Amino acid sequence: MRLIHEPSEGDRTPLATRVDTADGLLSQMRGLMFRRSIPEDYALVFRFDHVAPRDVHMLFVPFPLDVLWLEDSAVQRVERLSPWTGLAKSAADQLCELPAGAAEAVSVGDRVVLAD
Repeated sequence: MRLIHEPSEGDRTPLATRVDTADGLLSQMRGLMFRRSIPEDYALVFRFDHVAPRDVHMLFVPFPLDVLWLEDSAVQRVERLSPWTGLAKSAADQLCELPAGAAEAVSVGDRVVLAD
């Protein structure tokens, strides 16, 4: 599975070629906590049944992340969160957590999709 960035103008590009999904309550609660690092080409995607406010905290995450909040694959918010203390919240039906810097080219209004 890959995570693909579809900008409003320009070519599609992969954000991550190694993607895990957090679909269950336990995997969503754990997220990336307690990991020492993640590969540069990695993403953790949280999929939800409906749009609602979704918060991301960095407690027990010792490395920075780029986080995308998506609604029907459209980017609603892009945020870089700092290790241990980062916190952000926005409405989404999907969240994507990536290594810091991986989402530099992603803007609100772009599309980000999972592809097989």
